[in-house]
Amino acid sequence: MRAWLVEAGVTIAAMESTSTYWKPPFYCLEEVMEVWLLNSAHMKAVPGRKSDVRDAEWIAQLREHGLLTASFVPPPPIRQLRMLTRYGCS
Repeated sequence: MRAWLVEAGVTIAAMESTSTYWKPPFYCLEEVMEVWLLNSAHMKAVPGRKSDVRDAEWIAQLREHGLLTASFVPPPPIRQLRMLTRYGCS
């Protein structure tokens, strides 16, 4: 997916945060492009029709028109420290 997006000239990726499923693609893509993690509640608050079939198109349109803001995702060193302290010895 990453190679395909880079080859297609994609410079910004936006994805909805769903449980922890967003983490692998986010971490993979953040190395090569700007990645936005979007809060589902914020997206639902934007007026307009949305269906599961057109989610990606809907997210792209909202992002393009400046109707969404990215959620804060700590930089890799902070995430690594958090994982270490979270799963360390107890």
